[in-house]
Amino acid sequence: MLRAFSTSATGMTAQQMIVDNIANNLANINTVGFKRSQMDFQDLMYVKYAQAGRDTANGTAAPTGLEIGSGVRPNSTMKVYTQGEMDNTGRDLDLAIEGEGFFQVSVNGQIRYTRDGAFQTNAQGQLVTTSGYTVDPAITIPANARSVSVGKDGTVMAFVGTNTTGTAVGTLSLVRFANPAGLSNEGGNLLSETTASGTPTTGTAGQDGMGMIQQGFLERSNVQMVTELVNLITAQRAYETNSRAIKAGDDMLTTANRLIAQ
Repeated sequence: MLRAFSTSATGMTAQQMIVDNIANNLANINTVGFKRSQMDFQDLMYVKYAQAGRDTANGTAAPTGLEIGSGVRPNSTMKVYTQGEMDNTGRDLDLAIEGEGFFQVSVNGQIRYTRDGAFQTNAQGQLVTTSGYTVDPAITIPANARSVSVGKDGTVMAFVGTNTTGTAVGTLSLVRFANPAGLSNEGGNLLSETTASGTPTTGTAGQDGMGMIQQGFLERSNVQMVTELVNLITAQRAYETNSRAIKAGDDMLTTANRLIAQ
């Protein structure tokens, strides 16, 4: 069997995974705080028929070798943490991070991280995500608060009754990672720490490299539809080209069989 069959098959599989990844990016184009993923690939092992630098018949060293590759394999999907567009909602509890950093939330006693700042309050007045997970450290908004103000440094002030002076009810701290691309996606706009991401560094918004918090805004997905559609077309054409390589190999075998049969 021609090596082109298995090699082209790996190429077709790779393009299928690219299309799957693009589909996920496009599906989340309106997801708050979503970061697009890109796929990285590696070439497979090579069959070495002749080594570069070998001695030739005339006593010189061959400048090149003779190597045939075995195809490609997916290596990783990497999140691209570029800033998403800021959408002005005007809602007090809609918060966006301008710059680096993540919000911390508690999920069944475990800490998770998110860029989704569409917060609400639960029955106890605690600040929670749209899935009901509490912000960590916990912040409770008084039930009789007429408005809430969140500073760029994460300070949360509640204005109760007719008082013009707000009462501090907590501070939203941010965390950052040495390698945010190494975070594990848990679904629900949540990320978890891994050995690849490193341990989180907690800090105050606007200080030590942390981003600033913008109240009344949501960070939209950083997916660019035009870019994804171009990548989709490229993947489709690459898939077709790999399938043609298989057809060309099949035609070659058919021709060889006809010669044998004659």
